[in-house]
Amino acid sequence: MDFRDDVELDPSQVEDAGGYSGGGGGGGGFPGGMIIGGGGIVSLIVLVLVFVLNNVGGGGGGSSEPARQRPASNLAEQCHTGKDADQSEKCRVVGVVNSIQDYWKKEISGYRPAKTVLYSGQLKTSCGTASSAVGPFYCPGDQRVYLDLSFFEQLHSQFGARGGPFAQAYVIAHEYGHHAQDLLGALGSSGSSVAIELQADCYAGVWAHNAVQTGFYDKPFTTAEISEALDAAAAVGDDRIQQRTTGRVDPESFTHGSSEQRVAAFQRGYENGKPGDCGLDELR
Repeated sequence: MDFRDDVELDPSQVEDAGGYSGGGGGGGGFPGGMIIGGGGIVSLIVLVLVFVLNNVGGGGGGSSEPARQRPASNLAEQCHTGKDADQSEKCRVVGVVNSIQDYWKKEISGYRPAKTVLYSGQLKTSCGTASSAVGPFYCPGDQRVYLDLSFFEQLHSQFGARGGPFAQAYVIAHEYGHHAQDLLGALGSSGSSVAIELQADCYAGVWAHNAVQTGFYDKPFTTAEISEALDAAAAVGDDRIQQRTTGRVDPESFTHGSSEQRVAAFQRGYENGKPGDCGLDELR
């Protein structure tokens, strides 16, 4: 996943909030799926780590390792061009976010950028206190994407995904798919969290199809890179996670869709390249 060396990055779209690594964790207090209340939708859309860690019980215990403060970094001093994005994980996040938002601002009239916040440990958000146990998520309350970079190692070590730069790009694009849903009013249009999540996967595929046209990449993504995204999508399917953690599969409790559904949703978006082909009804 090579960025154009001379493309200018906009690091203002990503904030490194720092935080704490190690030490006692505990859950973040987030419910899975969506909370409907008040005059509309108050929702927290997260990856299936919420289901695994909060509902199955893997997120409670703390560590005996003392907490260490990780200072925030000034991305504006580090991330200037695509060459920086090829050499630094945080700058790569900046480049991916820039490309995704460049695509969506052309597709959605009046698009409002959503900042990505990098953090570790815990962080207060408009959706509650975020914990690294929650995994990446989009908070509609402040229209921000929250990302603990340690999740990508967990994606490999705990969920069995191969990982890689494009697996990371898929996860980020999925969360920005939720931002697109928020702006388009789709978050309040369906009672099915599975359909909402599959549409975000489909939107991630749509971005991947159109990414080279945003001007941030030298060439279209390779088959091997797309395979990284498909592998990550399969790894976080509800059925695979339930089988791994409980030894059984309960489709009635799915919140994000099966591995097969998530792969198919991303492929649908990637092959067609149009948000209109990611309708909620077609993805149920």
